[in-house]
Amino acid sequence: MSNVIATTSVVAKTALAILKNNLGFAKNVNRTWESEYGDNMSRGYAPGQTINIAKPPRYTVRDGLVAVPQATNITTVPLTLQPFGADLSFTALERTVSVTADRLKMVVEAAMTPVINRIDELGADLARYNTFNALNPTYAAPNTAALAMAAATGVNQRLDEMGAPISRDGKRTMALNPALNANFITGFSGLFNNQSVVSDQYDTGLMVNALGFKFFMDQNVATHTNGAGTASNVNGANQTGSTITVAATGAGTITRGTRITLPGVNAVNPVSKRSTGQLAQFIITADVPQGATSLPISPAIVTSGPFQNVTASPTTGQPFVIFGNASTSYNCNVGYHKDAFTLACVPYVPFAKNTGVDQSTATEDGLSVTVTYGTDITNFQQITRLDVLCGYASTYPELSCIYAN
Repeated sequence: MSNVIATTSVVAKTALAILKNNLGFAKNVNRTWESEYGDNMSRGYAPGQTINIAKPPRYTVRDGLVAVPQATNITTVPLTLQPFGADLSFTALERTVSVTADRLKMVVEAAMTPVINRIDELGADLARYNTFNALNPTYAAPNTAALAMAAATGVNQRLDEMGAPISRDGKRTMALNPALNANFITGFSGLFNNQSVVSDQYDTGLMVNALGFKFFMDQNVATHTNGAGTASNVNGANQTGSTITVAATGAGTITRGTRITLPGVNAVNPVSKRSTGQLAQFIITADVPQGATSLPISPAIVTSGPFQNVTASPTTGQPFVIFGNASTSYNCNVGYHKDAFTLACVPYVPFAKNTGVDQSTATEDGLSVTVTYGTDITNFQQITRLDVLCGYASTYPELSCIYAN
């Protein structure tokens, strides 16, 4: 076979197949918003690098016959596309004596590996900074049958309490770092009766689907580090919204991504508005320096109406509590319903035919890879670009739960 680099069309299709087959986190999230770009472009309107995803409005139930009209409040979540890719170069000599079409898959797979890693890494960071519900504040390893079962059912319980669809329809996923994957296999090993399940776990060393979850092992599970900052008392009654006034914090910074609970504040089911019996959890959205007197939190505290998410405002004069220990790190393994997060992957508009480059885009199931060939005659090289344009948004973070370890 001649020593010629394959066409951009062949490379793009090969790269797309590798991308599609190897994604982890991204494979199990909502993908419906990609049409926002394509549909608008077909109408001659470019929506821009950021779109605002509209979330369905919520209403409260009316008892009796008398109508009580409610305002329609539609909230939005921004999704920003990010460009990234991998680039290759081959000299004329390399193309002549080294690079053959037979080596195409190996070369493209090597180039796509960091791209795939980056997409999943962005998803793991999204969960780290947006998922406010969390379990296992002591970071204990669930390496017994009882602890492993409690971990998986605990995450399911939290998703149920937050209004995730009750049916176990393959839309719940749990991303495990290598340590938690090993713990779960050890813990669940004596519980499975299905011989094929036991065989799969034994053969692969990976957790297989169980208890309503699709499990996958992901080395990109994010790590969060609590700062040295210490909690203080809530300072003021009847507080609502996304900022809570407190007495001066001490000892150092409370880092972005730190999870807290507030005194007297229980979570409610988003539909029934009944208390779950669990303290509501919140995530710090920006670093809080020592001595600060306010906490930026998500979600915002809403004590009434269709978007009510807690039973009451925090009790003044009582301390908030930080999840985990000061100055310690934990892995943010995450269980989530697919609607907790969304990913949009958008194909690039191709260059004009007379620009002197060879370019192809492959698209399937919403994923897209663009491959571009160009020539550097000064250095006698062919440059190959593999480009992806995609972005995440945390649409319903209440439908996800961190399991720390």
